[in-house]
Amino acid sequence: MTDRSVTYGSYLAVDELLALQRPRSEGPEHDEMLFIVIHQVYELWFKQVLHEVDHVIELLEARDPYRAQHTLKRILTILKVLVAQLDILETMTPLEFQSFRTRLEAASGFQSDQFRQLEFVLGNKSKAAIDRFGAGTRARSALERRYGTPTLWDGFLRYLAREGYAIPRALLDRDVTAKIEASRELQDTLIDLYRKDPKHAAMCERLVDLDEGIQEWRYRHVKMVQRTIGAKVGTGGSSGAEYLAKTLMAPVFPDLWEIRSRL
Repeated sequence: MTDRSVTYGSYLAVDELLALQRPRSEGPEHDEMLFIVIHQVYELWFKQVLHEVDHVIELLEARDPYRAQHTLKRILTILKVLVAQLDILETMTPLEFQSFRTRLEAASGFQSDQFRQLEFVLGNKSKAAIDRFGAGTRARSALERRYGTPTLWDGFLRYLAREGYAIPRALLDRDVTAKIEASRELQDTLIDLYRKDPKHAAMCERLVDLDEGIQEWRYRHVKMVQRTIGAKVGTGGSSGAEYLAKTLMAPVFPDLWEIRSRL
């Protein structure tokens, strides 16, 4: 029997959702609402991307490459939305941002634990990132859990090994907290896969799409920050665009890029 007490508003907790935008500037400044909404929406999308990446890993464990590819396609579509949202944020001029920037005090996107979680699951793990969050907090607990959990790349290599590919034992048994390093031996296997196995080559290409999508978002984020605050120090004391620029051009899956010159 249908529960008629459930409504659109109650199911989505709309009243609670609309109460979460709390500008700190006096007036408040008109553009602070846009700034808050955009970043809250980003956090919701980060939550969904993490949900989908975890599902890809589960599907690889279950040896279901077709649904894994479908889920990767969804992630890629979400990344395009994340990039497009920067177009909205860039409608705010530098002066409009300055009208409420001081109200942010120590708050900074540098403190987004969900984006750090995404970096962790893609292989860019850091103890220092965990230490920025207080003991016992939701954020720290989530980061600590992901720090010791195999990455998406680890899940993919283990899947390939179960499919009969010669994956170096050192990579299957590697320290999952360490940075993902390129492997010439693995690249030999991947080149053979690309030449003989279209199904798994397509999966590799979706991972390259994901890698490129993350880099596109980083690039647009850097340009948005440069456009808004130039070379100023970022909120919360971060180095702003200077720090963000350092994160560019660092591949998530280095082996999938290295083989391009050998195919």
